[in-house]
Amino acid sequence: MNPLSRVNQFFGLRRSMVALLAMVVLVGLGEKIAERFLPIYLLALGGGILSVGLLNGMDNLLSALYSFPGGYFSDRLGTKRALLLFNLVSLGGYLIVILFPYWQAVIVGAVFFISWTAISLPATMSLVSKIMPAHKRTMGVTMHSLVRRLPMALGPVLGGVMISLYGERDGIRLSFIAAFAMGAVSLVVQQMMIEDTPTVHHAEKNPLALWRFMTSPLRRLLVADILVRFAEQIPYAFVVIWCLKQNTITPVQFGILTGIEMATAVLVYIPVAYWADQTAKKPFVVITFFNFALFPLVLLFSHSFGAMVLAFIVRGLKEFGEPTRKALIMDLAPEDRKAGMFGLYYLVRDVVVSVAAFGGAFLWQISPAVNLLTAFGFGLLGAGYFLVFGEDLKNSAGRGGNA
Repeated sequence: MNPLSRVNQFFGLRRSMVALLAMVVLVGLGEKIAERFLPIYLLALGGGILSVGLLNGMDNLLSALYSFPGGYFSDRLGTKRALLLFNLVSLGGYLIVILFPYWQAVIVGAVFFISWTAISLPATMSLVSKIMPAHKRTMGVTMHSLVRRLPMALGPVLGGVMISLYGERDGIRLSFIAAFAMGAVSLVVQQMMIEDTPTVHHAEKNPLALWRFMTSPLRRLLVADILVRFAEQIPYAFVVIWCLKQNTITPVQFGILTGIEMATAVLVYIPVAYWADQTAKKPFVVITFFNFALFPLVLLFSHSFGAMVLAFIVRGLKEFGEPTRKALIMDLAPEDRKAGMFGLYYLVRDVVVSVAAFGGAFLWQISPAVNLLTAFGFGLLGAGYFLVFGEDLKNSAGRGGNA
């Protein structure tokens, strides 16, 4: 076997997988070039601070609400046609923003493109589970997560260059034109290269009806995940405040810390995916959940740049088994309802966890220590719960869901 074939085999780079990764880069780059600067664009168009708050609240709400319909349409139409639909909707949103340079039009257009990841994630995860053999499923999810980091890092840089060259209004508007062009190329690539998948004619459009098909092991993973996400979201918006206002970290140092976090995540992705596919997924998810819990505790005792480096390495290690967790969701979901179940999982999780974003502010007003220790407590509870009650596929094979 030649070296290229060995690489393709190790990473599971089949034709549909390559097309999926190309789509992630193209759409993601368009998103991050333009969407990251949406608040600046709103202000430049006269929208004011309230329009920025509206955009942020809408983003969080739609990210939760779009997950389930994303799964339903993927099951009902098949992955290829569902991705076509999602791409066309996103392109329509970009077109509104490009043609109508008013802040109200930006809000309307954002409804169609701002939560692309949320609505397309069930379809992409379902595609990975169908085109990758079981022993390469975690690697497939990991490649998706890893490749997503490329536009996340590069997009804002390119968007910043556009603003510096053409100003806020014209630069961001040109960025949306670039996002539209890359989305159109992505649409062509995915439709030419992605293999069609069977549709699920009995796809369930009622999340309450679909809930009864969720297996008991998947429900226990969901409970643990919710508790752990409370640990993430309670201090999430206040991490930068802790670093810059409560301590002596400069904005440049904070940027370096963020880079350290991302580099840590990237370095652990591939080896963890390989080991998880060769052994069992549960241990890697447990370690990930404990890392979620550990970050706010380490951050609480970090008052220098050196200590912050350690804290942000821990924060990067929360990605240790994140692709493994997504692969485990697909393993534990019923075979004929994987996309719909993935969407339901994220709908329930994100709606419940959104409460933490509000609760975190009240806890911070009491004191930063109360906020961070409460987050640590939730994370420890979630990690401990999954350690005791969580199951792997090999432990739950053959069991159905109970209501």
